[in-house]
Amino acid sequence: MLSYIIGRLLRMIPQVFLISILAFIIVQLPPGDYLTEHLNRLRQSGASIDQAEVERFTKMYGLDQPMHIQYLKWITNIVTRGSFGYSFEWQKPVNEVIVGRIGTTFVIAFLSFVVCWSLAIPIGIYVAVRQYSLADYFFTFLGFIGLATPGFLLALVIMYVAYTYFGIRVGGLFSPEFETQPWSWAKFVDLLSHLWLPVLILAIGGTANLIRTMRATMLDELRKQYVMVARAKGLSEFAVLLRYPVRIAINPILSTFGWLLVWFFSGGMVVEIVLNLNTAGPVLWRSLMRQDMYMAGAYIVIIGTLTALGSLISDILLAIVDPRIRFGSMEGL
Repeated sequence: MLSYIIGRLLRMIPQVFLISILAFIIVQLPPGDYLTEHLNRLRQSGASIDQAEVERFTKMYGLDQPMHIQYLKWITNIVTRGSFGYSFEWQKPVNEVIVGRIGTTFVIAFLSFVVCWSLAIPIGIYVAVRQYSLADYFFTFLGFIGLATPGFLLALVIMYVAYTYFGIRVGGLFSPEFETQPWSWAKFVDLLSHLWLPVLILAIGGTANLIRTMRATMLDELRKQYVMVARAKGLSEFAVLLRYPVRIAINPILSTFGWLLVWFFSGGMVVEIVLNLNTAGPVLWRSLMRQDMYMAGAYIVIIGTLTALGSLISDILLAIVDPRIRFGSMEGL
């Protein structure tokens, strides 16, 4: 098991390195750069432009150097100093801009992930055991609705209903009186009172997908002979389900850990913008629109690293649950 984990960790290093290269290339694809766009906005407003100042900023940001030199300096600073560069738009280091927002985004994504798994797994097992029952039809219908409804649209509907019929303004992470105050117990409670909405909206789509996956795999396992043999031995239905088909049917769910957590982390960007959340999503959107390459590149690298880390955790969980994976990895070594 230890050799399997070490091997996966070693394979993850070149993956993250390749992700950083792709991220830097992607944010450089649009024509021009932040400084060019900024100068165009100044010209349109009629402001005077000092050429010496332009050259100074070009050298300071390294925009006069080839792309591969810019990348080498950027990745070297990340590896050696943990610095993602300097944000053109915010006029401060990228780390200072994204640290707090990344933390809040991760909390929302993690809570959505917990809610999703907590609901999807037991519901998927129940509707598989009660196939074609009223509960099966009900949750299947809800699953189709959850898959077909975009998160941002659901957020808009909830905001409209809350304000129109209840006079409540939902959105944001804090009430206006707590936004600028230092952290306290009252501010933490206020955060919890606002946090449920983005968590619920993000969890709905993932829960609907996982229910369908769990139901399908459980139905396949319930029809196999080893389940019939376990029932013939006199085991209770609950023991039969947990000891045999659930252990196999849970594998596709565990394999979703890598992409599902990242989907909550990055896929909620539009939802975060609609709900006016002070998280990383709106910052990424703004950096892409303004061609703030170091800010956008940092966000993409973080998402890519989370994807690789999530895949690693998925593989470890699968190896723990399914001995066939452990034995297969040992034979490969």
